Amino acid sequence: MTGIDWQRARRFAREAGVPLPAVEMPLDRATGATLAVPLVALSPLPAHDAAAMDGYAVAGPGPWRVVGRVLAGDPVPPPLPAGSAMEIGTGAVVPAGADAVLPYERSTRTGVALTGEFRPGRHIRRRGEDCPAGRQVLPAGTVVGPVVLGLAASLGHDTLAVHRRPRVGIVVTGGELCRSGIPAAGRVRDAIGPMLPGLIRGAGAEPVWESRVTDDRDAMVDALLRRDADVLVVCGATSAGAADHLRGALDRLAARVPIHGVACRPGHPQLFAVLPDGRFVVGLPGNPFAALVAASTLLTPLLEGLAGRPSKPSPTAVPAGPVTPHDHHTRLVPVTLVGATARPVGHDRPGSLWGAAGADALAVVPPGWTGGEVELLPLPAGTSPIGVTAPETDRPPAQVLGSPL
Repeated sequence: MTGIDWQRARRFAREAGVPLPAVEMPLDRATGATLAVPLVALSPLPAHDAAAMDGYAVAGPGPWRVVGRVLAGDPVPPPLPAGSAMEIGTGAVVPAGADAVLPYERSTRTGVALTGEFRPGRHIRRRGEDCPAGRQVLPAGTVVGPVVLGLAASLGHDTLAVHRRPRVGIVVTGGELCRSGIPAAGRVRDAIGPMLPGLIRGAGAEPVWESRVTDDRDAMVDALLRRDADVLVVCGATSAGAADHLRGALDRLAARVPIHGVACRPGHPQLFAVLPDGRFVVGLPGNPFAALVAASTLLTPLLEGLAGRPSKPSPTAVPAGPVTPHDHHTRLVPVTLVGATARPVGHDRPGSLWGAAGADALAVVPPGWTGGEVELLPLPAGTSPIGVTAPETDRPPAQVLGSPL
């Protein structure tokens, strides 16, 4: 079975992810969430006329008589009459009537007598000059990171209206998997389970539980019946083998399965389903790199949609090494980026994450590709950032990408 076109599958998953409702969340819990409404300044920035330098607030032409001192955090000082000055610290409220702040190094003081030269308005940050109250500063759909949190706090926010993070349950299948140590004969270390939480969080969602089931249909049904997640990710059991029970379990639960197989290499046996109560199921192949491709195809777009993250155009680049396209399937090839070119890194068999771990992105090579730019899927946070190439000695050695997998 060829499966649905890769671009169509990814678009379908994205459109299925209708943003979850907005919740009001304290700043210290909002990292990684997405603004549900624009961020608006509740207070001006600065909140008051503030000194930008240590020195003296001066009123009128000099010389001046120093009448007091005000530091950051002090109460609002009384107005300053002409011919007087007030010693002031950076960030302190500038008294009404002051024409400028005269820095210490530009002033001469003898007792309470002060002299110096200034330009009107110099070294005073006026109330609201950076941002007036009521100004929209960030649009809805902005991902909340540390800088956004700092900005929100500076503008008077204690909470943010963000889309509720999608909750994701992880179901890992396979009696042959082990979770630690060197696997014995016939066993395999689980590589997908450790990879998934980071992929999920990187898409704006939260992994809430993990269940490990044997190759048994009843156990699969029980796992899918858990209702404390918006999305269930099943690792393995998506093909048609004797131990692949996901499709049978979905049929038993009367799930709708709009995608069963995607025309891509690797990652063809992936699945997208909707349970009768509206929860989503994404099935990933059991091979680690194939699972990463499938997660990039169906899981990440779905979670980003549910989290309220806006769609962004994908970057493009020209492959700078040998890439053999498939006649009918889209190929996903790990690449590193150098300028406007993408260099295949090799080691991209379905069961190996070596190539992807040393890559910046996955190059999307369409069926029958004959050259030119291709779409890039940036790899999740924690791998090499887009535009920054790892040193030559840190990369897996490049391989000629001959026959499509």
